[in-house]
Amino acid sequence: MAEINEENRELVERLKTLLNAGYHGGAWHGPSILEAIKNITPEEASFKTPTVHTAAELIYHITSWRIFTIKRLQGDSEYQIDNEKKNFGSAPKVDEFELETLIMELSLSHDELIREIDKIDDKFLSEIVTGSEYDYFTLINGIIHHDIYHSGQINLLKKICGAYADNDGDEISSRYFDDGMGDAF
Repeated sequence: MAEINEENRELVERLKTLLNAGYHGGAWHGPSILEAIKNITPEEASFKTPTVHTAAELIYHITSWRIFTIKRLQGDSEYQIDNEKKNFGSAPKVDEFELETLIMELSLSHDELIREIDKIDDKFLSEIVTGSEYDYFTLINGIIHHDIYHSGQINLLKKICGAYADNDGDEISSRYFDDGMGDAF
């Protein structure tokens, strides 16, 4: 990586602001990742429907793509998310310790991603990501959109889980899940 031009970081700083808002809070769209997972219980994080990932799997997934982005920013073209386990993990049901671990790993990956972004300037954003056909702006901007999408899913899962519990654990109508789109989450 070339030496960064501190005077040429306006776009990088804007991306970083959006990334932090989507993660920590204050985003225009609603709850951030941390707001979505605040006070989430192991039961909510493990809530499973026939065609969707659990919130725990989504937390793992969000972390996985942060790690992917970190690796690419570091010039590592070998790291891949090439199977379901690396993408969504292998523990759809979690206990309190596992959930805390997932959230801690997410937090650490976010902090590391911000540190890596602090090492680049606007010119670097137009460079092609190692091992891909898109540039770094697209990758980082994609993580911002990815966070928005999955924070919404986590909030929806928590609401559905609450509706399920309010229904004394009886099955909720499959119309909530069977939309003909397959694994929508």
